[in-house]
Amino acid sequence: MAEKVAKVGVRKVSGYLYFVDKAGDISRAKMARGGKKKKKKAKKKKAKKRRR
Repeated sequence: MAEKVAKVGVRKVSGYLYFVDKAGDISRAKMARGGKKKKKKAKKKKAKKRRR
């Protein structure tokens, strides 16, 4: 389990993940969110020329 070591007074902004980096500083990274899936573009079918 984690242990709270010190209170530093960082004001959190929603949408960011806060963590302690390798240098021991508090860092933040934008959280990845699952967005809406993009619709695939429909390919247009070419009309075949008819021989007469």
